[in-house]
Amino acid sequence: EPRSAWCCLAWTLVVVTMNSLVFFMNLLLMFVIFTIVLLPTIVVVYFGFQCHSRVLHSAARYCRSILDDNSSSALIILGFVIMSPLIVVAMAIYCSLARRLHLFMCFQPYSRAVYKGVKWRWYEEGGCARGWNTQIKAWV
Repeated sequence: EPRSAWCCLAWTLVVVTMNSLVFFMNLLLMFVIFTIVLLPTIVVVYFGFQCHSRVLHSAARYCRSILDDNSSSALIILGFVIMSPLIVVAMAIYCSLARRLHLFMCFQPYSRAVYKGVKWRWYEEGGCARGWNTQIKAWV
């Protein structure tokens, strides 16, 4: 049966808050994984741009003695070339971790706030809590 207007508003705030927290947890996890996996690319491109004379041209000793414009350009190109496979690896790691942790099962439907007696999806389907059901998939 439908909830009253004030009760529906309160439950809507609860559902929106919970879904927002789950979204930001997913976003934080994705940021951490992508940062760790793409760290070699970030470092290589950073040093390439730092030592190139037309970009930053740092006065650091390694820029003057080891890296000239040609080697800085090579570092920049290498960084962008290795970025594509590392993005694929980072996305595969994130997707497998999200699937293993059932992160997408934590999102709650809006009908939870509108109707009385609707159980939490993670309780009903076995995700995002104790006693996970390994047969349920978060996506099709």
